[in-house]
Amino acid sequence: MNRPDDSLVKKRFFAISAMRLMGAAFVMIGFILISGGFSLAGQPTDRWIGVAIVLVGAFDFAVMPMILARRWRSPKEL
Repeated sequence: MNRPDDSLVKKRFFAISAMRLMGAAFVMIGFILISGGFSLAGQPTDRWIGVAIVLVGAFDFAVMPMILARRWRSPKEL
């Protein structure tokens, strides 16, 4: 039976946790851009940039950890 060592498991857990934290940060930054908290390229453009950042952040927060967990899942034994 092949079991990954503890250091690999810790690295993968850290990667999934970091992905969720970055996704949450992207969502917050996107909402700040949408509300006009700071300006990058002017208000109409900032809203579209903010919407794009929120969508990327939501994907990073909700979908990417599931993809990584499925990819790193240990094989089932028969």
